[in-house]
Amino acid sequence: MGRDIINKINKPRAIRRLVIWYKRNSAVTSIVDTAASSAVTASNVAGNVVSGAGSVVSTASNVAGNVAGNVVSSAESVVNTASSVVSNASSIAKNTLQPLVFDPLKRLQNNDNILDKAEDSQTNRIWIAVDGMGGDYAPGPILEGCLEAISRFPINIKFVGKIEKVKNAAEKIGLVELLEKEIENNRLELVDSGDPIEMNEEATAVRKKKKASINVAMDLVRNNKAQAVYSAGNSGAMMASAIFRIGRLKGIDRPAIGALFPTRDQTRPVLVLDVGANTDCKPSYLHQFALLGNIYAKDVLQVKKPRIGLLNIGEEECKGNDLSLKTFELLSNEKNFDFGGNCEGRDVLSGGFDVVVCDGFTGNILLKFLESVGGVLLDILRSELPRGRRGKVGSAFLKSNLIRIKKRLDHAEHGGALLLGVNGICVIGHGSSKSLSVVSALRLAHSAVNHNVMENLNQLQKLQVLNS
Repeated sequence: MGRDIINKINKPRAIRRLVIWYKRNSAVTSIVDTAASSAVTASNVAGNVVSGAGSVVSTASNVAGNVAGNVVSSAESVVNTASSVVSNASSIAKNTLQPLVFDPLKRLQNNDNILDKAEDSQTNRIWIAVDGMGGDYAPGPILEGCLEAISRFPINIKFVGKIEKVKNAAEKIGLVELLEKEIENNRLELVDSGDPIEMNEEATAVRKKKKASINVAMDLVRNNKAQAVYSAGNSGAMMASAIFRIGRLKGIDRPAIGALFPTRDQTRPVLVLDVGANTDCKPSYLHQFALLGNIYAKDVLQVKKPRIGLLNIGEEECKGNDLSLKTFELLSNEKNFDFGGNCEGRDVLSGGFDVVVCDGFTGNILLKFLESVGGVLLDILRSELPRGRRGKVGSAFLKSNLIRIKKRLDHAEHGGALLLGVNGICVIGHGSSKSLSVVSALRLAHSAVNHNVMENLNQLQKLQVLNS
């Protein structure tokens, strides 16, 4: 009985969201139910849809678009025959919604089975230190994300924070039983700390608050009790703590924050750095950022020969300010990576570059702008959809497509940014991070450890340019 309860708690949130979606959309549910009982009509409509589309292997998004168009046109031409419209819509809905909804469910269930079969061997799991008090909503959502990540990835968590506050938060969100289970299984450990570094405090506060949660978490990495650290708290404080506690890589003057941006190719994001650690930069800093980004792209993004770009206002080498001109010269003469030249703002998301370097002031503006795009784009599309009966039917078919668009642009799906240039793997989360962002960030941390990023970054010390 107890195991059944635990299994219910451990269900992936994606499945729970789909269930909630069905309950809230009774109209769609009734359409699907009707479709299930009209198999003959469904087969006939399916044949028409497939032949009209021109190919059985058309993408789900194209099918959804064509079907939605057919439903709308049918609704316009037979306004007075509502029963006929409903009948057609029901049969079409089954063919359209099944590949978009039930297949993802099956895929998620298959993933669960894979995890169950893998049945975590503790020898293959890595320890990650988490600043449980860092972030606008800590510690509750941070803990929730950690518990979910433990069930998804081969990781263990050292959760750093005020233990009483952590336990109270767990009780409020109903995670006490799961928390105790993971502690008993030695997959999660609570580590006591002092007050956190608040968002409005100076980064130098890490020197005064020695028992701050970020300092305690960083010490775990320094003492080899954890292989990576994650925090959604004060990013300046995290950078300062990393420099003071675990130190910079030899030859690196300033660490940089590298964030992954989506591109046209869903499987190939672009790494942009720096996105906020250094607002004022020298050409040598940007040169170092390019070296760091090149190794990350090779190891984690698995790009054999990353193409490096310099963010600028034009493609020509004569364009830009003094920083851009001098940096262009340095990067052009570098033989340790493939420099692709200047990258204009419109090229960042084009997929033409694997790494884009810039000063932290420009990079942070670019990052914050991108964070707003997903929500704005979805709002615009919603406002343009037809209203009334036609709008409801069309929205039902397009909703999953719109959600996928937002998901590709949502910063929560990427979770965090790597602090490159320090002697350890540090992942910085957004201050407003909730459980989904935490899961994504911990996946990033695990990937960096798993691909031996630190070993290759340490090889940079041998480069003559970093020893001059």
